[in-house]
Amino acid sequence: MIGFEKYLTKPELYAPGTDNFWDDEHISKGLLEAHLDPDLDAATRKHDFLNRSVDWISKVAPPSQYRFLLDLGCGPGLYAERFSRAGYIVTGVDMSRRSIAYAKEQSLRNGSRIDYLCRDYLSIDYVELFDVVTLIYCDYGALSRKDRIVLLEKVYQALKPGGKFIFDVFTPQMRKKESRSWHFSGKGGFWSEKPYLCLEAVYQYDDEDSTELRRYIVMTEDAVKCYNIWDHFFTREALLSEARGIGFNAFEFYGDVAGKEYSDTGETICGVYTR
Repeated sequence: MIGFEKYLTKPELYAPGTDNFWDDEHISKGLLEAHLDPDLDAATRKHDFLNRSVDWISKVAPPSQYRFLLDLGCGPGLYAERFSRAGYIVTGVDMSRRSIAYAKEQSLRNGSRIDYLCRDYLSIDYVELFDVVTLIYCDYGALSRKDRIVLLEKVYQALKPGGKFIFDVFTPQMRKKESRSWHFSGKGGFWSEKPYLCLEAVYQYDDEDSTELRRYIVMTEDAVKCYNIWDHFFTREALLSEARGIGFNAFEFYGDVAGKEYSDTGETICGVYTR
């Protein structure tokens, strides 16, 4: 137990894990498989939803008027390819080397000419280059309030006047109760190619941002890895209070990123902010 006790207690807010979940060499294989499964709502939503989503976005921001699109957190390019086929000129940004490598391969194969960059989207520094910026599948909530403000400022700067930022978030309906569980995989699996024991915990914090942490402790014969995945949940009012000081001049809200009608009791909110 020496050295392991620190993983059994609730960590300080935003304490880092030992490893990066999003670009782990082994985990990224499982994430890519989840992205590509058309019937799985995991790393990417089911592919029929992707099609409906791109159809709706093409109506909200027609590519004939909103030509240049930046897809943040693009993963393996499932949205980006659909955006390209819809008529947009697409740039995709993601920090997963495996996902970006797959996306580039598909772009060459399809002749879609999408420009993919492997980097943290908080480091983008575009100035009035895009007509649309998208951030889809609730990535916005993975950021701290400080980083969300940084992102909003960078998105605002990247958009041309009149451009639109389209993104979605989870609502408090999706907040989990605090819990602990474990499972053992004797043949390896999602978390490691070696046999492993995974301890999972959900922690809630009473900070002003009502932060949630999903923590995964993965133990193999020769290593212990800790993955901390932070999340946040939003009402329409909370989203507005964050964005009003950035400079956006219009805000619309929907129930999801395929144009569902907004509801106070929904599980997601889609925001469409116009610069």
